[in-house]
Amino acid sequence: MLSDGERMLGGLLRASHTATLEDVVPLVAQHAGYAGFTNTQIYVADLQSEFLVPLPGQVDAAGEPLSRLRVDGTVAGRAFRDITLVRAPLNKADDPDAVRLWTPLLDGTERVGVVGAITHRSDETTEWRMKRLGTLLSLMVVSKRHSSDTYAQLVRTEPMTLSAEVLWNLLPNGSFANDKVVLGGALEPAYQVGGDAFDYGITGDLLHLTILDAMGHDLTSGLTATIATGACRNSRLQGVDLLTTSEAIDEAIADQFRQTRFATGILADLNMTTGELTWVNRGHHPPLVIRDGRLAATLESKVPSPPMGFRLGTSSGIERYQLHRGDRLLFYTDGIVEAQSPEGEMFGLDRFIEFIVRHEAYGMSAPETLRRLIQSILRHQHGRLQDDATVLTVEWQAGRHVALMM
Repeated sequence: MLSDGERMLGGLLRASHTATLEDVVPLVAQHAGYAGFTNTQIYVADLQSEFLVPLPGQVDAAGEPLSRLRVDGTVAGRAFRDITLVRAPLNKADDPDAVRLWTPLLDGTERVGVVGAITHRSDETTEWRMKRLGTLLSLMVVSKRHSSDTYAQLVRTEPMTLSAEVLWNLLPNGSFANDKVVLGGALEPAYQVGGDAFDYGITGDLLHLTILDAMGHDLTSGLTATIATGACRNSRLQGVDLLTTSEAIDEAIADQFRQTRFATGILADLNMTTGELTWVNRGHHPPLVIRDGRLAATLESKVPSPPMGFRLGTSSGIERYQLHRGDRLLFYTDGIVEAQSPEGEMFGLDRFIEFIVRHEAYGMSAPETLRRLIQSILRHQHGRLQDDATVLTVEWQAGRHVALMM
């Protein structure tokens, strides 16, 4: 005899194989009822994680389509921000036992959105089932979104430039974690990004990291960043070392643009078991190491190497640094520290470091810290960035368990 939770999860899993994104809402409503959940509501995060947007086909108690919710200042947003289950009593005199549960939709450490449902049993078993529903639902949404124009339209709050369209389809997820590292990446302006990009991948114990900043802020900049990322991945998948990979990027950009365009960047490998970091810096801002709530190191190269695209070769070899357990690496582009307010005040390196340190002390997750950092930079420039702003952060956990949610 199947339990209510098994009927819900098993039935939803069976139905998911041939479902489209548009089928998700009615399927969840149907199968969640087996576990006593009613009035299910499913939201996904927009591209900048500023809003929670309802999947189509959902209505409120008055029969009106659900409206989007802000991530900041709402109960559903709290479940998203804090990666936790949230209980929200309904305070209805005719149904005093009813409570709405909200739980995040997580794909690894990527926060996809939230799901909410009303229940009359807010006990441990019910909350366990709600969390498992969120887990399965997130896998369903992620598996359907790549073939869904509906999803792509939902998560956009404004039109996207062609350059941004190309780059967003090239970038990996903005977060990743295992028992050794926690990674987060963010890029703005989301809808007009020109030439910034980041990338990462794992081979055995090695975490490969790349951050790039192509000259300019137009379609050609986006093409430069695309070629650089493609050349980097192509070399990486052939097992080529960092120095040779940087030369392959240099050659690819020079071939395409006849040495009239360039990109700065850092290519790095982190041994996730030992904590040894190796990197090549091609004309980029040096990485930073945050340790115990302070700046522990600025990873300057002994002899700086030129940007990629001019066929000038490299000035130095591979650099090395030994991380300590709990160290956080910061890679960033100039749009972060050079963000300038209308009054001419730079956001600055000190403010950038202080922001990361302060939110780390709060125990905030890397994706949430970066979400708030980008919002702070946007506010500093009154919502309009003059340059692409990209940050990639990696915390070396050295085998410590990574808690995703309760």
